[in-house]
Amino acid sequence: MENIEVLVLLDVSGLEDEEKLNKFLKRKSFKVVEGEKNVYTSTSTTTLVTTKAFILQMFKEGLEKAGFSDANLIFLLNETPYPAYYYDKITKEFELSKEENQ
Repeated sequence: MENIEVLVLLDVSGLEDEEKLNKFLKRKSFKVVEGEKNVYTSTSTTTLVTTKAFILQMFKEGLEKAGFSDANLIFLLNETPYPAYYYDKITKEFELSKEENQ
């Protein structure tokens, strides 16, 4: 199986501890893109579905550890954009953005 190139763009407001978030994500193999704020890269050797689930789970855990107000994320797998997600404070999960569900 070939590697999947991962690019994640995180739009977060009220982030309490950026260093804690970045350290957590680094341990989970996400690297901060040089010169970019809240943009991360990684590679995956699993399936697209597994990679997507891993991204959503790791960013959820990282943000919960760091503390934040609101978060949205978009990611590309092998340069293919996936729908935007937002963090739902009620379900405590990333959910598909409303615009994507219409």
